[in-house]
Amino acid sequence: MSYVKPADLVVRMVDAGAYKLQLSTRDTLVRAFMGAALLTLAAAFAVTVSTNTGQPLLGALLFPVGFVILYLFGFDLLTGVFTLGPLAVLDRRPGATVGALFRNWGLVFIGNFGGAFMVAILMAVYFTYGFSTEPSAVGHAIGEIGHGRTVGYADHGAAGMLTLFIRGVLCNWMVSTGVVLSMVSDNVIAKMAAMWLPIMLFFYMGFEHSIVNMFLFPSGLLLGADFTIMDYLIWNEIPTVIGNLVGGLLFVALPLYITYARPTTRRIRVKKAKAEAPAAAGITTVPTTPAREPVSVV
Repeated sequence: MSYVKPADLVVRMVDAGAYKLQLSTRDTLVRAFMGAALLTLAAAFAVTVSTNTGQPLLGALLFPVGFVILYLFGFDLLTGVFTLGPLAVLDRRPGATVGALFRNWGLVFIGNFGGAFMVAILMAVYFTYGFSTEPSAVGHAIGEIGHGRTVGYADHGAAGMLTLFIRGVLCNWMVSTGVVLSMVSDNVIAKMAAMWLPIMLFFYMGFEHSIVNMFLFPSGLLLGADFTIMDYLIWNEIPTVIGNLVGGLLFVALPLYITYARPTTRRIRVKKAKAEAPAAAGITTVPTTPAREPVSVV
């Protein structure tokens, strides 16, 4: 079972970030749409399991199935590109500019919201027999989540906003850890096991994930929950997005890059200088391998 050491893992992270910043608009949107759709369908599954069995731990144990599937397909979440994209900019990769970074983040946000909202509509239809009956027990549970995680925070004022932000930070500490661990091996079973652990932890702890919330809160509104769109944006989505950005960068991307990337970068520059030496002397070489997508891009 292969294992990628941290120094090589960071190179893969930077490669993945640089690759994603160069994707076309179409590819970025499609991958973001499908990534959010798979993740939020798994969230609906987890809430269903938790509600029907009365065992929240069981729902958390099974929720990572969506995360694993979407990353094995190479789809994207905003929480993941928050972590990988900045490393490509920091490493000064060709085409990895601040403008390209914000373009990528914006497109992934739009695609994620579209996929999550589609699943919210489909599940609202499912929970209400096409809006012809009252929501099922699972539908009521989703509505309560939306109410508790908007009005519930607002009831505590500034302390509630701080708690919301911290839960967003903690969430993407774990989710980005899952994203990075998807590259820690080339073996599919090892990838799945590595991704599963931090995702299970974040879901059971009730941390705030901006993409999962793009499903939970629109679903709650469609199912008649007692909060408003502004409640959702101000008292959940916006602070959660900011917290997710801080958590992924501060606790995953930067520590790994600072600790492991500098020696790796120096070796790469030495190899590049040696490769360029024959050309400087008037000797031409022919590349032996074609350019390809980086290994384990997620």
